[in-house]
Amino acid sequence: MEIRSIKHKIKDGLLDRSRRIIITKSADALSHINIMKFDQGITLRFLITVFAAATPIVFVGCSNKAAQQGFDRPPAPVSVTAAVMQDVPTYLDAIGKTVAREVVSIQPQVSGRITKINFTDGANVRKGDLLFTIDTRPFEANLRQAEANVSKDLALKKQAEANLAKDVAQAKWGEVQVKRYGELVRGGVVPREQYEQLRATADSLNATVDADRAAVHSADESIKVDSAAVDTAKLELSYCYIHAPIDGRAGQRLVDIGNIVSPGGSGTGSASSSTSTTPASNSLLIIERLDPIYADFTISQNDLANVQQQMRAGTLKTEVRLPDATDPIAGQLTFLDSAVQNTTGQVNLRATVPNSDHRFWPGRFVNIRLVLSTIHGAVLVPATAPQMSAKGSYVYVVKQDSTAEQRQVTLGQRQGDLIVVEQGVSPGEQIVINGQVGVTPGGKVRIEQARDANQTSGEAKQ
Repeated sequence: MEIRSIKHKIKDGLLDRSRRIIITKSADALSHINIMKFDQGITLRFLITVFAAATPIVFVGCSNKAAQQGFDRPPAPVSVTAAVMQDVPTYLDAIGKTVAREVVSIQPQVSGRITKINFTDGANVRKGDLLFTIDTRPFEANLRQAEANVSKDLALKKQAEANLAKDVAQAKWGEVQVKRYGELVRGGVVPREQYEQLRATADSLNATVDADRAAVHSADESIKVDSAAVDTAKLELSYCYIHAPIDGRAGQRLVDIGNIVSPGGSGTGSASSSTSTTPASNSLLIIERLDPIYADFTISQNDLANVQQQMRAGTLKTEVRLPDATDPIAGQLTFLDSAVQNTTGQVNLRATVPNSDHRFWPGRFVNIRLVLSTIHGAVLVPATAPQMSAKGSYVYVVKQDSTAEQRQVTLGQRQGDLIVVEQGVSPGEQIVINGQVGVTPGGKVRIEQARDANQTSGEAKQ
C-alpha cells in the first residue's frame, strides 16, 4: 500500500523531478520482487508519464544550441584617437630633496647682553638688515679710552718736536761758537782749554738733537699703536650691531632680550649638505637663502655615462615639481659628484631651480626629471590605449572596414598623458582608447567618438 501511495503522489505531481526518479527506481525494483501485490497498469502509466515529462527538456536544449550557433555578435562600442607624431625629450626620473642655497648661522663676535631684537621670527630679511643689538656701553668706553691715548700721543709728539727744534738751534749755535773759537785759538787770542770746552758742549747738543729725533719717532709709533686700538674699539663696537649677511628667510630666534652671549663655536650646517642644519651652541639665528634653491638627487651609475655625454654637449635642463603639483619648474643641472657612492652605486647630482614664490621649501621631497636629449618624430598615443597580454603590450588599431586589429607594440617613455610607441603604430592610425574589454581581434567595432592624441591629452590635464 505504501508503494501505491507513492506512485499516486508521483502521478499527481506532488514530488519534484529528482525525487520522482529516485523513488520510481526504488518502486520498480520492489515491483519486480513482488509483482503479484501491485498493479502493472499503474507502473506502465508511471513510465509513460516520466518519458513525457523528459521529452520537452531534451528538445528545448537542442533548440537553444542551434540558436547559439546562429548568433552574430554586435559591433563593440569604442572610443578612438589618432596617433600623433612630435618631438619629445628623453629623461631620467628621480626623487630628490630641496636644499637651501646658503645657510648662515648668526653668532656673536663680542661678549655682552642682548638689548634689542629687530626682526620677527620667520621674516624675510635683506642683506644688511639689523637683527640684534648688544649692549654698547663697554665698547664705547673702550673707544673713548683709545681715542684719548691717541690724543696723548699726539701731545707727546708735539712736545718732542718742540724739544727737537730747541736742541737743534742750540746745536747750531754751538757749532758756530766752536768754529769761531777755533780761529781765535789759532791766532793765540784765547786759551785752547776754552776752545775744547765749547767743542764738548757742541757735541753734547748734537747728541741731544739725536735723542729728540728718536723721541719724535717714538711718539709717531705710539700714535700708530693707539690709532690701531681706536680701530679695534670701533670694530668691536660695530660688532654690537649684528646685521644679516645674506638675503634669506630668518628662522626662529634662539635668544631673547637680556641673554648674555659670547663668541666661540662654529655652525655645523651648510647648504652643500641635504641634512638638516644644526645650530651651534652660541648661535643666535639661522638664515637660509631660498631663491634660487637646490634640488639634490641621485642616479644609478648605469646612467652616468649617458649623463656625462649629454653634459659635454651642453647644460642639461631639469624639471622639478612637488608631489602634489602638476606644473614643473624648469631648472638646470649645476653639479655632478666626482665619485660613485661605494655602498649604493648611486651618483649625487644637484639642480638649481628659481624659487621666487618660495614654492619649494628646504628639506621637502620633490620629483625631478633630468632631460637628456630629444627624439624627433616620435609616435605618441594616449597612455590608456596599450593593454597587456602574455606576449607583451598591444593596442587595437581600427581599420577602414571598422574591424579591430590587435597589434603588438614596443613602448617608450611616458610623456604626460601620452606614451611613446617605438614600434608597431604609424602616425594617423586610429587607436582604441576606451572599450577594449568588448573588442575581439578581427571583430567589428562601432566608433562612438574620434579624437587625436593631443586633444585627448589636453582634456585629461583639464
